[in-house]
Amino acid sequence: MEKIYSNYQERTEFKKVCPKTINFLLSFSKALYDVKYKDLEFETYLN
Repeated sequence: MEKIYSNYQERTEFKKVCPKTINFLLSFSKALYDVKYKDLEFETYLN
């Protein structure tokens, strides 16, 4: 696992991201809500 991760990290280039994009992704992840009931799993987005 360590070798795979280090090889992948060498090929990755980081681009500059707009602050609007970061804020959108953070708010989207905060809105995601998972509910587990017995063997069922539900995903909802809270707005």
